[in-house]
Amino acid sequence: MVCRSRPGQSNPAYVGVSDPMQFSAVIFDFNGVLLWDSPFHEEAWQVAAQTLRRVRLTPAEFAEHVHGRPIAYTLAYLTGRSIVGQELADLTELKESLYRRLCLDHPERFVLSPGAIVLLDALETHRIAHTIATSSEITNLRFFVDHLVLANWFDPKLIVYDNGRMAGKPAPDIYLQAAQHLGVAPAQCIVIEDSLSGIESARAAGIGHVIALGPRERHAQLRTCPGVAQVIESLEEFPRELLGLAS
Repeated sequence: MVCRSRPGQSNPAYVGVSDPMQFSAVIFDFNGVLLWDSPFHEEAWQVAAQTLRRVRLTPAEFAEHVHGRPIAYTLAYLTGRSIVGQELADLTELKESLYRRLCLDHPERFVLSPGAIVLLDALETHRIAHTIATSSEITNLRFFVDHLVLANWFDPKLIVYDNGRMAGKPAPDIYLQAAQHLGVAPAQCIVIEDSLSGIESARAAGIGHVIALGPRERHAQLRTCPGVAQVIESLEEFPRELLGLAS
């Protein structure tokens, strides 16, 4: 997935935060936003790729077919066919069990991302609605809730995840569902995303303010994505003024 402006349109990729409009809810992508775990996922996916097709994934393939995508999609990409039923369950466990082991083997890196706890505490203090919309499946979600104590800041019942019944990113379904869980119109939500498929999902859902998060070297690319209103390096840079909060 490559971000491009549509022919004949100006690119609204970076509008900054001068718009005085305030929003009423925040929806976080999880992997790559609240948890900087891409190296663990990439290592586990490389093992899966070697097993399934004997060829490692390239950086371009990670951007297009892995990051932000449901696991069933990536497995289908690697095998060239639809993966369902018990085979899907077995291959999912192969990859995700390795990923979870890597997380536990590196506790110094298996922590919420810079700025996350301070921001989440502020959202709780000011009673601003917030939840997570993730492509992770239920086993990983429970793993995150337990080991990262997510219930301190999130109602687990409101978290949207890959349940196998909803179209995954870049379809809009996951963000539409998250906004519905919060009882807020998509246009009144801020979404923080790091993947190209997730950005497209939020845009397609009509999210009011899409923030792309990534390392400085990705900012030029992220600013070209249609719908992106702002690009930040970490949650320490989250624009609190959009929620009516002091910086």
